[in-house]
Amino acid sequence: MDAAAQHFQGTIPGSPPTKRREPAQERSLLVWLPLPSSNERMSDAKPREYFIQGITLEGRTFRPSDWAERLAGALSAFRPGGVRQGSHIGYSPYCVPRVIGNVKCVIVDERLRDIEPMAWDFVMNFARDNHLQVSESCQVPEPPAKG
Repeated sequence: MDAAAQHFQGTIPGSPPTKRREPAQERSLLVWLPLPSSNERMSDAKPREYFIQGITLEGRTFRPSDWAERLAGALSAFRPGGVRQGSHIGYSPYCVPRVIGNVKCVIVDERLRDIEPMAWDFVMNFARDNHLQVSESCQVPEPPAKG
């Protein structure tokens, strides 16, 4: 079997992956989203956030218990303006650990994909490889203050 026949998923953005016959129980976190229309500028679109939850697709709590802090710490260098000498240690605003509803999560801003595609792939592949639940949200602006 040649290498091309072993490649199961397409490499063209926006094309659905070909069906993989083995293994039958494999689950994918891949979600196909519509592309923005040509008259919609990317700067007008609100950035999305992806919530990687510390619950597996099978419903078990993901271990080790500090996985969220470790993952966010590994991506702490990816920040606006890059790493500056003498700056304090902290998480990147594009990848932050949180506890939501008593579940450890990592919130990943999709702008990380533009800054460093390999870091984006790393964090999303981490979720997929560990069968973690991933949900998506869009940042909504705060309503004006009544007063």
